[in-house]
Amino acid sequence: MDKFVIKGGTPLKGTIAISGSKNAALPIIAASLLGNSPSTIRNTPRLQDIYTFNNVLRVVGAKVDFQEEQNTLEIDPTGVSHLEAPYDLVRKMRASFYMLGALVGKHGYAKVSLPGGCAWGPRPVDLHLKGMEAMGIDISLDKGYVIAKADKELAESSFTLKPSSVGATVNLLLAAVLRTKKFTINNAAKEPDVVQLCNFLVKMGANIEGIGTDTLIISGVDELKGIEVDNDPDRIEVGTFMIAGAMIPDSDLTLTGCNPDHLGSFLPVFKKTGADVKVDGTTISVKAPKQLKAVSIKTEIYPGFPTDMQAQWATMMTQAEGASKVTDTVYFDRFSYVPELTRLGADMHLEKNTAHIQGKTPLEGASVMSTDLRASVSLVLAAMVAENTTEVLRVYHLDRGYESLEHKLNAVGAEITRVDE
Repeated sequence: MDKFVIKGGTPLKGTIAISGSKNAALPIIAASLLGNSPSTIRNTPRLQDIYTFNNVLRVVGAKVDFQEEQNTLEIDPTGVSHLEAPYDLVRKMRASFYMLGALVGKHGYAKVSLPGGCAWGPRPVDLHLKGMEAMGIDISLDKGYVIAKADKELAESSFTLKPSSVGATVNLLLAAVLRTKKFTINNAAKEPDVVQLCNFLVKMGANIEGIGTDTLIISGVDELKGIEVDNDPDRIEVGTFMIAGAMIPDSDLTLTGCNPDHLGSFLPVFKKTGADVKVDGTTISVKAPKQLKAVSIKTEIYPGFPTDMQAQWATMMTQAEGASKVTDTVYFDRFSYVPELTRLGADMHLEKNTAHIQGKTPLEGASVMSTDLRASVSLVLAAMVAENTTEVLRVYHLDRGYESLEHKLNAVGAEITRVDE
């Protein structure tokens, strides 16, 4: 099991090219199964979650060719015949549950394991299933598998997502575009990942109104064709590197291949820290301020502050002057990084879904444990400002969502070594 050994205290200076987004790629990979011919997805990141999902597609009969050096993924869905996604693959990543919408939407039947052994009820899986039932799809549960059956054309219907959910919005879109006469999703997610999926489906031949709003109206079509598309840049990677450039003293980073419009409220909030930020088209430059200002945040659904950035933000606030609070209203329990950061010397404590942080505190290297993707990268950020050497264990979490993280950071001045324990 790999770990990172990180020597802290070195500024970051140079240019980092932003990779394609995992969260944007996974829905369009699932959507490629709806076509009657192959699709090509460029700017696909080389990540463990992508490899896992590719294997799920292969299991159902799709032909998948990932040209990694070009970050190009080719998917031929014409051989799909095994309409089941097994537990041993689906348990590795929740996004595999998109197979439910893709398979029942295209073939009228799907048998997909509940992700990670989830029971019927936990949010957000229940929203996927209730939405499909509202669409007219027959849903049943059999020994940890969801079985979905749908008639050739489902009657006009609608469903309101409470709360809004990216995953449920994606799954309902996948199920509806070929199968329903007309289906309306109210309180739909508006994240760039959902917008990209809608645009991809429309280019394939789908009929979707209201793209970019919280009301999506899908009118079913008879068939979809395979297409070529460029995947969106990873907005969470952009935000993570912006935070690195601001919190590590004397840093001066330039990020290329960004889409600043996808950052939502993150960019204006980030500027309140005092960091020097310049946006020029698809390039964002960040210079660390002499004194980082404490700024409290509260996560919200897009375009609010993203929950995928709160761990990184809390880490940055340990280096800011003054007190701040980080509140997560999307996932209340997403604070596993707090005890690990306190091991490094952070002055922070948790009250329900709010981390209270007092800065600025010097951090001292120690061994810390990764627990999930965003918590893991927050520990890497902390290690890069800590004195001496820090070991970040279980970095396989990082390999799920950050392409070549240590190589990108080392190229701009970090000192990170991957070690096989």
